[in-house]
Amino acid sequence: MNDSPATSTAISRDSAMTGDAPAFTGTAGTRRHLFQALVDAKRAFGGKTVILEDAQRQPLTYSRLVIGARALGRKLVADTQPGERIGVFLPSVQATAVTFFGLHAFARVPAMLNFTAGPANLKAACEIAAIGTIVTSRKFIDEGKLDDALAAIAPGRRVIYLEDIRGQVSSLDKARAAAESLFAGALAKRTGPTPDDEGVILFTSGSEGRPKAVVLSHANLLSNAGQVMQHAEGVLSRDDIFFNPLPVFHSFGLTAGLILPVIHGIRAFLYPSPLHYKQVPRLIESAKATFLLATDTFLQGYARAAGDVDMSSVRYIVAGAERVREETQRLWKRYDAMILEGYGATECAPVIACNLPQRHRHGSVGPFLPGIRWKLTPVEGIKRGGRLSIAGPNVMAGYIDPDDPTRLIPPEDGWHDTGDIILIEDGFVTIRGRAKRFAKIGGEMISLAAVETMIQELWPDDTHVVVALADERKGEQLILVTEKADADREAVVEHGRDKGFSDLWLPRAVLVAQIPVLGSGKIDYAGTEALAAKLRAMM
Repeated sequence: MNDSPATSTAISRDSAMTGDAPAFTGTAGTRRHLFQALVDAKRAFGGKTVILEDAQRQPLTYSRLVIGARALGRKLVADTQPGERIGVFLPSVQATAVTFFGLHAFARVPAMLNFTAGPANLKAACEIAAIGTIVTSRKFIDEGKLDDALAAIAPGRRVIYLEDIRGQVSSLDKARAAAESLFAGALAKRTGPTPDDEGVILFTSGSEGRPKAVVLSHANLLSNAGQVMQHAEGVLSRDDIFFNPLPVFHSFGLTAGLILPVIHGIRAFLYPSPLHYKQVPRLIESAKATFLLATDTFLQGYARAAGDVDMSSVRYIVAGAERVREETQRLWKRYDAMILEGYGATECAPVIACNLPQRHRHGSVGPFLPGIRWKLTPVEGIKRGGRLSIAGPNVMAGYIDPDDPTRLIPPEDGWHDTGDIILIEDGFVTIRGRAKRFAKIGGEMISLAAVETMIQELWPDDTHVVVALADERKGEQLILVTEKADADREAVVEHGRDKGFSDLWLPRAVLVAQIPVLGSGKIDYAGTEALAAKLRAMM
């Protein structure tokens, strides 16, 4: 085991290359449960401190959050048992934060349902996690046109609407919650779960296959928030304001956009849809947000829709879920905001690495967070880099066994295989692509992400995805799916050859279509591959 991050990318054919990031010094703060951490934050930063806000512009203080969580939570958990998983079918708004901490106040486990996943995946998620109760909102269902999605998961389950619960919370309930908030710390320690119990259930995006149910413990979530704070020491302060338009069913939106700021005293602004390109920039400016959490797709949308004075308060943008394109960097230069590209996985709660203002390398996702142990395993046909596995306090408790919701499948020996092929140079992590996003053509391993980068240089204003489809002669063939209306293969071939790409690395066909995007902001690669196969068959 190395004492410091490796400076070489050479990997033995017979063994993995291993290393450690700097030590994580915030371990003590992770040995508690989430509601206890909220109560501790209230005590540390003051009950009158405003910690949350949303588009309704009615700021929520720590005291109101704790009292609201106790009052609402007691109603939500009626007829359920401690440790039971409760489906949360809500957007990123203050009411969702109160619901999340309210369930934790009474030792229930929020299972964050991805309302963009479609009826079939939602139904499968509820079955895998054995969800018997779902919390949602009539207004949310109506405005989001989610009647069909809810109808798919409602049969056989109790559906609780927040509008109904609010009507049931009496003055006496509020008074009781206020009284309990005075000694909530002692109450939380006595009645709460252990740090290693289930803290949340998240469902993988399914961008490359069937979603899995990921169990993150209280310690996993608090560790990752603490790791980010230690990693960003001197960058983040309590004077900052986070703007989080990402869904809380996604680990980036949940941990970085809600848990981290609330537990560490940083005000956060929640917004229910990252797709509102015109509204988000205006709200960022109105809220005077200094940090923006987003993906490349959303960042391009905001920059194109915003006026010259919108978003001028933003100092830093933390971008994850997909690589940041050169065009995105160019669009954001007028706002004098620095894009810090990071890297994570749901199974790691999620942040694994992130660039910093003082330690930044273009094209990389930055150094590993403190407390991360890593190893690279050789991959046949790939000469530089290897397949990354991660261990550390943020690595999940396990997947829920799809055949037995009471059983967890933990990471083998504590190591999570990310499925990503990466390089590590001078301590910086550079993603070459997912193992599943390599094609083998003519005996050569070809990175689909590398081909996409080359095409992005040619047409920087549009989105492009390269997929590999079966080919009887060469095993696989590359197909470009692009949103550029006048795209033609000859231009791609000419540009690729100029860049030194061999013909094996150049797409055999170009298809123009709208590329599907998941609710988390990631490109839906499985959906794009299916779309390409369908369009190819019609040619």
